[in-house]
Amino acid sequence: MKDVKKPTKPPHRDRLISRQEAEQLVNALGYIDGIEITTKQQQVAIAFLFALETAMRAGEIVELTWDRVSISKRFVSLVETKNGDSRNVPLSNKAVDLLQKLQHLDSVRVFTVDSGSLSTFFRRARDKAEIEDLHFHDTRHQAITTLAKKLTVIQLARMVGHRDLKSLMIYYNETASELAELLD
Repeated sequence: MKDVKKPTKPPHRDRLISRQEAEQLVNALGYIDGIEITTKQQQVAIAFLFALETAMRAGEIVELTWDRVSISKRFVSLVETKNGDSRNVPLSNKAVDLLQKLQHLDSVRVFTVDSGSLSTFFRRARDKAEIEDLHFHDTRHQAITTLAKKLTVIQLARMVGHRDLKSLMIYYNETASELAELLD
């Protein structure tokens, strides 16, 4: 077996989401800012926008319960995460506003849509909006790239639950042109 080699890992995704794509997607999900949330599709739109603000994974979002949300202190507590650690995720004003839109839906769960339904509704809306090669998890890439402009590397790693900077770099996708603008 000395001539057998492990297959190489596929390249990491570096898909970022444009503002136009985000608008098209939430429109396809039937969400318009200012209207009451009444459908599961609208909840998926809120979950998508919330993910762009927090860099939380879809599973972490749909598992949120109100007892783990502190609107007044602007954070949510995650007990079960991918790496097994719990963490507190700080919330922007926009993230708080998005959560408040859901308070009337259920007294226990923040989102009443499950992971499978979220995935199905997301894919249907993506296809309806004719957006190519977009996955819900791409919100994590977009959010981390955006948050990197506001937080230190250590703060960012703590917020998104990365133990080492190498794994954080997988999600940080700022372009060379964007970095060049910072040099002026």
